[in-house]
Amino acid sequence: MSINQECNSLKKRFRGFYPVVIDIETAGFNSQTDALLEIGVHTLSMDQQGWLKKESCLHFHVIPFNGSSIQPEAIAFNRIDPFNPLRGAISEQEALYDIIKKVNKGMEIENCTRSIIVAHNASFDHNFIMAAIHRIGIKDHPFHPFVTFDTATLSGLALGQTVLAKSCKAAGLLFDNKQAHSALYDSQKTAELFCELVNRWKRLGGWPLI
Repeated sequence: MSINQECNSLKKRFRGFYPVVIDIETAGFNSQTDALLEIGVHTLSMDQQGWLKKESCLHFHVIPFNGSSIQPEAIAFNRIDPFNPLRGAISEQEALYDIIKKVNKGMEIENCTRSIIVAHNASFDHNFIMAAIHRIGIKDHPFHPFVTFDTATLSGLALGQTVLAKSCKAAGLLFDNKQAHSALYDSQKTAELFCELVNRWKRLGGWPLI
């Protein structure tokens, strides 16, 4: 790899971290007790000029884990019927194993040492993913145990907005409120927003560092 290619790499840009955009839909706010219902994941790549872009997507409907709580107000908000057989839902274990396999492959290709979760209000998504990993008993996973990239915080700094829909619109990105609160759609828009924030910083001359 040439010096220019090394500079324009995920490894160099994020100090060895491999960013993975995640959005989840849940049956409540308590990551220890409330069910994880849906996961959307977008991996990212960087071109030879150093521009960040979406790469590939995974999306899963998830079966509530045994003994999990289903909060009626959460279901009313995200309009998910956890027990609808047409969802095609799979277990937390199946979903996370597929995600981890995908992330590990990306880390290997990009020569990164650890993955970092990118999400809007990232502590929420991170807590639920870590709780599921702990429930399943996965010891060797790629995600940083506490560091995240939060697009709500980054948008507050760069755009003066913290709500995902308003942040996207302030960044010049389309946002369809009718599709919101779907893990697939929200992860897609979060990925687009994160790419725009990183690329805008580059366009403004903030990267590479002088």
